[in-house]
Amino acid sequence: MQFLSISRRRTDQFSDADFAPRIEAEIAQARALYAQGSLRQIWHRADVGGACILLEADSETHARELLNTLPLVKAGMLETTIIPLKPYAGFCPPRA
Repeated sequence: MQFLSISRRRTDQFSDADFAPRIEAEIAQARALYAQGSLRQIWHRADVGGACILLEADSETHARELLNTLPLVKAGMLETTIIPLKPYAGFCPPRA
């Protein structure tokens, strides 16, 4: 099952200096999740600090567990929403 995670940096509580020491570990963990096939795609948000992540997981609970391995999530520095996704039916053959 696929999930879309949308996160926003909690800049009201943390400064850029607070984020900086965790960025390399965040990148390394994102690469590890990608290598295991759990993280499918990731984008930086262009509107605010944060990211959108396409995850592959068995359940929403599993998706949350995967996100919780990311250092910025662990540290409570991101506000994160998880959205379950389902296939778009418009690409299926028309019904007779």
